[in-house]
Amino acid sequence: MPLTRLEILSREPYEEGRAFADVGPYERIEAIAHYAVDPLHAANQGVVDLELAERDGDGLVQFSGDVTILRPLGVGRGNRALLMQVPNRGRRVLARFNQSPMSTEVSAAVEPGDGFLFQHGWTVAWAGWQWDMPRSPERHRIGLMAPSVPIEARTPATQMQLRIQPDQACDSLALTDQHVGDLGKHVPVRVADVTEPGAKLLVRDGSYGAPREIERAHWRFESDDHVTLDGGFEAGRIYDVLYTPLDCPVVGAGMLATRDLASYLRYEAEAPTAGNIEYTIGEGQSQCGRFLRTYLHAGLNLDESGRPAFDGVLAHIAGGRRGEFNHRYAQPSVQPTPSFGHLFPFADLPQTDPVSGTTEGLLDRQGAKGAQGTVKIIYTDTSSEYWRGDAGLSHADLATGGDAELPDNVRRYLFASTQHGPGAAVLSRRTMFGSHGQNYMNIIDYRPLYRAALMNLLIWVRDDVAPPGSSYPTGERRGSRAEVMDSLAKISGLNLPDEKAMTWVYPLDLGPDAERGIGVMPAKLGASPYPDWVSTVNENGCEAAGIPMPDVAVPVASHTGFNPRHADTGGAGQLLEYIGSTVPFAKDKAEREAAGDPRPSLEERYGGRDDYLRQVEAAASALVSLRYLLNEDIALCVGIAAARYDTCVAQ
Repeated sequence: MPLTRLEILSREPYEEGRAFADVGPYERIEAIAHYAVDPLHAANQGVVDLELAERDGDGLVQFSGDVTILRPLGVGRGNRALLMQVPNRGRRVLARFNQSPMSTEVSAAVEPGDGFLFQHGWTVAWAGWQWDMPRSPERHRIGLMAPSVPIEARTPATQMQLRIQPDQACDSLALTDQHVGDLGKHVPVRVADVTEPGAKLLVRDGSYGAPREIERAHWRFESDDHVTLDGGFEAGRIYDVLYTPLDCPVVGAGMLATRDLASYLRYEAEAPTAGNIEYTIGEGQSQCGRFLRTYLHAGLNLDESGRPAFDGVLAHIAGGRRGEFNHRYAQPSVQPTPSFGHLFPFADLPQTDPVSGTTEGLLDRQGAKGAQGTVKIIYTDTSSEYWRGDAGLSHADLATGGDAELPDNVRRYLFASTQHGPGAAVLSRRTMFGSHGQNYMNIIDYRPLYRAALMNLLIWVRDDVAPPGSSYPTGERRGSRAEVMDSLAKISGLNLPDEKAMTWVYPLDLGPDAERGIGVMPAKLGASPYPDWVSTVNENGCEAAGIPMPDVAVPVASHTGFNPRHADTGGAGQLLEYIGSTVPFAKDKAEREAAGDPRPSLEERYGGRDDYLRQVEAAASALVSLRYLLNEDIALCVGIAAARYDTCVAQ
């Protein structure tokens, strides 16, 4: 079997033996998984360049990766289901399920929050997959998970592209993803030759602005992991560095680590979970939702024994993208760079790209595995994935401009009027990452809807009871970003992005070897972008399509999935990717009229706080009847709404 040994590092009571409802206490296991995969096996053919890696005497490619497992200790106490969560940037985070605070902190702790997953008996596991996470003796202590992926034995000498948009002026930039704080401490992609004559530095305004090449005499690699520019890098401008890296990891091995740990924990008698797992759901958020879309596109869900690793997949806030998880010189942390993660196909079922003429669907390779390869999938997105330009492509018919059909094994939900991360009940124009927007950040906390989606997926794979119908922008409830901005322009105090400065999804040409995961960088852009469908809005300035949280159905503000960059970060008018806006209603009629705001005030809408919360509770009950919300979370939704009502009244 591909997972040859699970090296246990520690076993200890989770949360000092705390009992979670009737399930009881949990155990936490830290381990290192040792893998040996056959590069010639049909199950592994989707991994780019695996055949170029060094092999052992048996012809296998070996690598290893960190593992964390949380499992119920009591025999028969769990729900017999494994949640295989893809760790985001090496972190184990359950905040979107367990309502613990969202944070950028990197910690070895797995915060239990309100204990939702554990009270429902889930076993949870994580496999280190991301090659550019720091690997050091301290990584377990600081909480990061990493794999030791194979390096190609015959490293191809081709260039890669690294895109950087600094929020502040600086003289030097690391050759890695530029996330703020601990989230940005990724392993640099080192340059093979600091004097490389063919290396280039490009600068542009806007993601798809025309690039200008900076003369080689004005910039240099100050070391093999930093680039310096005479006069410095300007805030808000976009820089592309093109160079030949020193090493070439087989990045897609991380997908095999995820698959093979899931199979091991489910099927193998020596696994610490042996006999307790019947169903497995793969779950990932943001970067990791895109990871799962890439995994499915590569057709990797059957292991080398022909067994499905996942019965279901819950891919959250991935939009219509894949990512840098399975091509040569891929950088998993990179998001906006037009590359392999932005390529057609976007939708699940086959359709023809009107630009390239290619006919393909995201799930083609997985579907070719037959009934055994069928995975039940729930995609959940927020408004921000639509406003960055790609989520609408996941259900658009590119040939007709209409709505694409969804497969029977797929459900798709938009959490209406939300942003990428759950919003806090604080009116602030700065995020926890330091991003600065022109509007208040979106304050909607959609996490109760996500919990319901997970439980519906479990019922679907376990009992074959289908989830509630898909809910996303279709027909008259979808429009272009320009059309919707026209509808929102009347709202006093809402700053709109500059349409010319927004991100778009263009057809890309990465060269003749793109199908094999080898690209010519930077990609050539098509003449015009794909459609940019988003939800239309109602009279409250909230989205008309999708599933509204009770405090969106009964609002105290208008909420969007976009927020323009503030001038002090450069790139004013461009979208802050992943960030939405909130514009509170006026408190009373006099304030509303003074501001020229057409939206009724809080005083005109509600007979005070108690009346407001009664309406919220009724909206929550309606969602429960539709199975978009769990009955146990009605009180949670009322509390979430109360905090936001108080915030808007106090402004």
